[in-house]
Amino acid sequence: MPVGTAFHERTLALCESLNYREWSGYYTVGVYEMTHEHEYNAIRNSAALIDISPLFKYRVTGVDATKFVNRVITRDINKVAVDQVIYCCWCDPDGKVVDDGTITRLGENEYRWTAADPSLRWFSQNSLGLDVQIEDISETVAALALQGPTSGKLLHAAAEANIAGLKYFRVTHGKIAGVPVDISRTGYTGDLGYEIWVPWKDAVKVFDALMEKGRAFDIHPAGMVALDIARIEAGLILIEVDYVSSKKSLIEEQRYTPGEIGLGKLVDLKKESFVGREALATEAKKGGPARRLVGLEVNWNEVEALYEKIGMAPQVPSTASRSGRAGVPRGAAGGEGDVDNVVSDVEENDCAGYGGTGERGDWDEFEFGVDCGGCAEDGVGEGGGVTVF
Repeated sequence: MPVGTAFHERTLALCESLNYREWSGYYTVGVYEMTHEHEYNAIRNSAALIDISPLFKYRVTGVDATKFVNRVITRDINKVAVDQVIYCCWCDPDGKVVDDGTITRLGENEYRWTAADPSLRWFSQNSLGLDVQIEDISETVAALALQGPTSGKLLHAAAEANIAGLKYFRVTHGKIAGVPVDISRTGYTGDLGYEIWVPWKDAVKVFDALMEKGRAFDIHPAGMVALDIARIEAGLILIEVDYVSSKKSLIEEQRYTPGEIGLGKLVDLKKESFVGREALATEAKKGGPARRLVGLEVNWNEVEALYEKIGMAPQVPSTASRSGRAGVPRGAAGGEGDVDNVVSDVEENDCAGYGGTGERGDWDEFEFGVDCGGCAEDGVGEGGGVTVF
C-alpha cells in the first residue's frame, strides 16, 4: 500500500479531486482540481509547485567516488565541476539503457544521484574493488520542483541563496524558512524551473514558505497530469512509458541503446572504460543505431479536416497518459517508437534533455539565459539530445 511523502499532509489538504497515483510506493497527486488546466497554465505562465520526492536518491562518497560514477555512466564525470548537475544514462554490458537520471557533483568526491527505478543493487554490483560508499537517501531527502516563468523571482523572494546568479544545470546552497536546502536549476517541463532538495523532517516548513511567498507570483500546486503534458511538449522521455529498462525487458526489441532513444549525445566513447562501452563502440562503427525513437508533431488543421470529412467533431485525448505502452514491437496494435522509414518534420534540439529544451521565463532582473556549454558533445553541457515532440 502506498504511503504519503514528506509533503502529504499539505498536498492532501489541497487535493480537491482526491485524484492520486502511486509513484514508487508513494501517493502522488494526479490532479489537484477536477481538471488539470490551472496547474498546466501555472507551469507555462506563472509558477507551479510539484512534489517529486518519490524519486530514488543516492549519496555517493569516498576516495573512489568519481571513479565509480565514471565506471557506471556513459558521460565523463571528470568534465563536471563541483555544484554542476548533469543528465545521464547508464547501461548494461550489452550497451542497453538501464535507467536515466541526474547527478549533482556536491564535492570533489561527493555526488547526489537520482534515478527513476531502485538502483542501489546495480550500483553496489558495479562498485566492487572501489573505496566508495553508496547511501540510499530516498527517505531522508524530500524534493520539490518549482517550475514556471515566475519561479526565479519567487525563489529570490523566499530563499536565502544566490538565485540571481544560478546558471542552467547548476546548484546553489542556502536556506528557506531557516531550513538548509540545495537548489538546482533543473526540471522536467522545458520551462524556467528549479528543484529544491530539503531534509525530509523539515519539508513542510519549506512547502509552507513557498506557498506563502508564492501568492504574489500566482503559485499553484501541480500534479502528475500537468507535469506529463509539459514534459511531452518539451520532448523529454520517461522510463516505462517511452522506453523499457533493460532489466525489465521481456523481449530483445524492448532493449534500447542510448542512441535509439535519443540519448546518443550522452555517450562519451573517448573516456575510460565504462559499463557497455564496447557494445556502444561497435554500434557507432556500424554507423549508429538502426532504429530511433522520435516525436511526431501532429498538424491540428489536418486532424480537424479528417474529422470534418465524415461529419464528426474532433475527438482527441485531453490529458497525457502513462499507459505503460513502451517497447511495443513494431507491427503490434498501438505500437510506437520503432520507426524505420517514416519521413517527418520532427525537429531535433541539441539542448533537449532532463531540464527541458531550453528555458522560457522572466529574464528582466536575473541571469536566466541557457548556458549550454556545447550541449552534451563535450560532456559538460546540460542537454540530452532528445528529439522534440
